[in-house]
Amino acid sequence: MTLWKGRFSVSPAQELMDFTESLSFDRLLWMEDIRGSIAHVKGLVHSGILTEEDGTILQDGLRSVANEIESDLFDFNAGDEDIHSAIERRLTELVGETGARLHTGRSRNDQIATDMRLYAKRAVLEIADELVALCRTLGDVAESSRDAYLPGYTHTQRAQPVLLSHHVLAHGWSLLRDLERLIETYRRLDVSPLGAGALGGSTLSLDPDFVAGELGFSRRFQNSLDVVSDRDFVAEILFDVALIGVHLSRIGEEFVLWSTEEFGYVRLDDAYSTGSSMLPHKKNPDIAELARGKSGRLIGNLMGLLTTLKGLPLSYNRDLQEDKEPLFDSVRQVSLALLAVRGMISTASFDFVAMRMAGDSEYLVAVDLAEYLVRQGMPFRKAHGIVGGLVRDAVERRVPLAELVSAHPLLGEVAVQLLEPQSAIARRVTAGGSGTEAVSDQLRAFSSELEAQQKVLSELR
Repeated sequence: MTLWKGRFSVSPAQELMDFTESLSFDRLLWMEDIRGSIAHVKGLVHSGILTEEDGTILQDGLRSVANEIESDLFDFNAGDEDIHSAIERRLTELVGETGARLHTGRSRNDQIATDMRLYAKRAVLEIADELVALCRTLGDVAESSRDAYLPGYTHTQRAQPVLLSHHVLAHGWSLLRDLERLIETYRRLDVSPLGAGALGGSTLSLDPDFVAGELGFSRRFQNSLDVVSDRDFVAEILFDVALIGVHLSRIGEEFVLWSTEEFGYVRLDDAYSTGSSMLPHKKNPDIAELARGKSGRLIGNLMGLLTTLKGLPLSYNRDLQEDKEPLFDSVRQVSLALLAVRGMISTASFDFVAMRMAGDSEYLVAVDLAEYLVRQGMPFRKAHGIVGGLVRDAVERRVPLAELVSAHPLLGEVAVQLLEPQSAIARRVTAGGSGTEAVSDQLRAFSSELEAQQKVLSELR
């Protein structure tokens, strides 16, 4: 069933219907569509456009349609163009001519914009909840591994020893920023389009503020042209999700490396690993690899929508139909990724011994030797050159660095003590750094920030 057949003298060509249909993917919006329609009916009754009797018939009919869809008893017809026409068709079958009053004062333009915003609000909160859960998991790992340390890396080369809790919380803070972005996105998209009509409002005495309240929106639209064509909120969600994907990809990359025999820092639980169809000994980090791989898909969804939006004149254009599939796909993929990565991390076993052995390399405290000389009054660049030369000699001559430090007239036995295992972490005193006290403060701050964001989320619901 099309909603525009009155203007045309012949039925639409099958090729047109095949190319333009959206029911295959927008049926996901059935709950939002019915919810929006019920609020619209209430608004029509509130404004005196529909009688109480017709309003009750329509609302009861819409609830019956919802029950059919939820129970998988709804029969979609080949002629249903989209979820809106399918629901209206079935409603009219159930309640008769009264069903034809449903679309009074409403266009599919403000209808779909409303559906999308309702879906987006729900999706954003669900993703936010999954982010909170993953942040909790990272916080638990950090809390339970306070004394463990490993090399921190730059350029994938060992740089300085850092506490594992510090390393894990680095990922936690990036995800907390993702959570904050989602909250801000939610606030911006929390606008009701109902009442905007096709693009210019209606001659009927609609009350957009009333239906906004019925649907739980914080406010109504300010400009009807803008609201029916605005998909900024979809682009924002796709950006937020793409960046979450990038952050999960970084976690995935590290778990891929850490779970190799070459690193040996982590052992993945069997339930969160896969095997090889040919090689019996293999245990593969597929979750980590897919978290890394699917980030490209999420970025692609964002870029595709931005490309679609960039050349559109006001107001609504059918191009905007292309907002749904990337949004639905990104929401689903990031939700699955967040759940899987959380399971992978929460069940993993960390090899603190392997981490400590790698973190105790005497080369990782070379900067501490340079800073020792700085405390004696030497300019840093000169100190850097002296220590760099000692490291070069130790590598080329294959002798312990401690031996060369001990023999150096500006360093000696006092400086050799800086090379002792486990001592480097204790010397880190910078706030926000990887020292023991600083990380304890950071854990408290992380927990506090996470609680604050959870409180904001509960206020949005």
